[in-house]
Amino acid sequence: MNYDFDSIIDRTSTHSLKWDTRRLPPGCKDALPLWVADMDFACPPEVVSAIQERAAHPIYGYTGRSQGNYQSFIAWMQRRNGWKIQKDWIVFSPGVVPALNLAVLAYTQPGDKIILQPPVYYPFASAVLNNGRQLVENPLVLDNGRYTMDFSDLENKIDSRTKLLILCSPHNPVGRVWRKEELERLVDICAKHDIVIISDEIHSDIILGTEVHHCTATISEKAAAITVTLTAPNKTFNLAGLQIANAIIPNKRLRDAFAIQTENIGLGLSNIFGMVAQEAAYEKAEPWLEALLAYLKGNFEFLKNFLAEHIPAIKVLPLEGTYLPWLDCRVLGLSDAELHDFFLKKAKLWLDDGTMFGTGGSGFMRINIACPRAILKQALEQLEAAALQAS
Repeated sequence: MNYDFDSIIDRTSTHSLKWDTRRLPPGCKDALPLWVADMDFACPPEVVSAIQERAAHPIYGYTGRSQGNYQSFIAWMQRRNGWKIQKDWIVFSPGVVPALNLAVLAYTQPGDKIILQPPVYYPFASAVLNNGRQLVENPLVLDNGRYTMDFSDLENKIDSRTKLLILCSPHNPVGRVWRKEELERLVDICAKHDIVIISDEIHSDIILGTEVHHCTATISEKAAAITVTLTAPNKTFNLAGLQIANAIIPNKRLRDAFAIQTENIGLGLSNIFGMVAQEAAYEKAEPWLEALLAYLKGNFEFLKNFLAEHIPAIKVLPLEGTYLPWLDCRVLGLSDAELHDFFLKKAKLWLDDGTMFGTGGSGFMRINIACPRAILKQALEQLEAAALQAS
């Protein structure tokens, strides 16, 4: 089946957070939004049909999770990741960000230390600080255009109050897909110090490079015992508005603690249409995903080639996973405030500032390429025109 990723769909009348230009300052309302991580593509037709079919029934009351909902997710994880999970390992959540906060509450106490590896998805830090925990940074190291983990720094920063490490895998925003040996070393360190790993793997289906995604919990029995894996169909199938995610927790002690927090806060039920969408996506939309990955790879090649030819001062780092390239703008010699103004006010592009992602983000910008190529082309041409004007 042929899927259309080129058509431009007007989202301005849908209360889309991404396209809500009221968030922008005067004079910037016409900026193209290439920031928050949802896609400007229609959801898989199989998902749309399933939602429409369920919506035709006029009662939307409290609804339990079907056996098919579990089975489709278990089969997906086996097929895509080679991980044979068990039904009772699965705890549902209304999203990965809520699940991060639930994990912080479940596995730490106020004042405990939680390790992040910046520059990293900014809700990680919010989950730590908003819940009264101490944030410990183990910054990634950028060497010759590639980010790696600093294991020596990690070990040096662990003490008796360190209880949790939140891992981004694949990493947002630097685009790394962690190699098995990297995950093995990370697991060894955390297991030695009795540190729980929260592995955010929401982008695990969006692999654009040659690296293979390894679910952290599959590295070893030791890894499975200390890892809480967070995943969702949201990024894969563009379902972020349907409020559904999955926590996979093989360790019963950790699972029970997480489930207790879920129930205590009243998050035990999921969105009915989120459940319908997830089941349809995992059962029927794999061909759509394969077509999407091919299109995203084409968009990334277009981005790389355009920048290399027209704006060589801006470098794009390798994109092994996610659809969120990390742009190195440091050669432009602008302060972060100037860089923000250059993109938003001169290029009329609404991107995510690198500083949002914490230490190591200065001089960078994150761009979302999950859009029709015509929009990406327009964005890059606006960027080129701004760069020429500034030179």
